[in-house]
Amino acid sequence: MGNGSIGNRLQDRVAVITGGGSGIGRAAARRLAAEGARVVIGDLSPETGKAAADEVGGLFARCDVTSEADVENLFQAAFEAYGSVDVAFNNAGISPPDDDSILVTGVDAWRRVQEVNLTSVYYCCKHAIPYMQRQGKGSIINTASFVALLGAATSQISYTASKGAVLAMSRELGVQFAREGIRVNALCPGPVNTPLLRELFAKDPERAQRRLVHIPMGRFAEPEEIAAAVAFLASDDSSFMTASTFLVDGGISGAYVTPL
Repeated sequence: MGNGSIGNRLQDRVAVITGGGSGIGRAAARRLAAEGARVVIGDLSPETGKAAADEVGGLFARCDVTSEADVENLFQAAFEAYGSVDVAFNNAGISPPDDDSILVTGVDAWRRVQEVNLTSVYYCCKHAIPYMQRQGKGSIINTASFVALLGAATSQISYTASKGAVLAMSRELGVQFAREGIRVNALCPGPVNTPLLRELFAKDPERAQRRLVHIPMGRFAEPEEIAAAVAFLASDDSSFMTASTFLVDGGISGAYVTPL
C-alpha cells in the first residue's frame, strides 16, 4: 500500500508504543507517524528503539516494561515532550522457547512471560489512563492475540494464558472508563511475519506448516497489516468501539476447514 492512501487521522496526537523497536511495534510507529502522530517509543534495546524513533522523528525512552518506574517514566517523558498522551499501544511481548507444554514449562519461565506480556500491560494502562482522564479522551490498544480465543495443541502455556488475561483486562478497562472518553480495545493478531516468528519456524518447518494449514488466507500477516488496524483503533474512525476484541487473523478464528 502506498502512502497516497494514508490520511492524517492522527494529526498532532501523541502515541506511545512499547516494543516499538521491532516487529508490529515498529510497523505501527511508521504507520501512526505517517498519519500525523508524534511517536514515543519505549523499548528495552537502545539500538533498535532509538533507530525506530529517529526514523519517524519521534522520541525514544529506554523502557523495561516489567519495571513500573520505567513505564511511569515513559508516559511522563511523552507528556513532557509533547503535552499529551492520546494513544497508548501497549505491545511489548515475548515468546521464549522455554514456554512450552504445561508439562515441561518451569514456573520461572511461566512468571517471566506473565511479567513481560501481562503485568507490563497493567503498568502501561495504569500510567496512561490518568493523562487521558485529564484530557477527557484517549485510545488504549493492548496487544493480545488470536490465541486468547483459540486453543492450540502446540502449546506455549504462559503466552496463551497471558494473552487471555490481556483480553479480559482490556474489556474491563474499556467498560470502566467508557464515560470518560477513554477507549480500550484488545488487538488480536494472527501469526505475523516478524523476526520472532521467523526464528521460531526456521528451526522447525513442520511446526510452521502445522500452523499455516489453519489460516484460510494461506499466509502469515505482514506487520504493516497489523499496523493499519492499530491506526484505525487509535483514530476517531473507531470512536464507538471500546472493550472489543479486534481480530486481525486472516480468518483463523472463523475456520473449521480451510481451502486447499
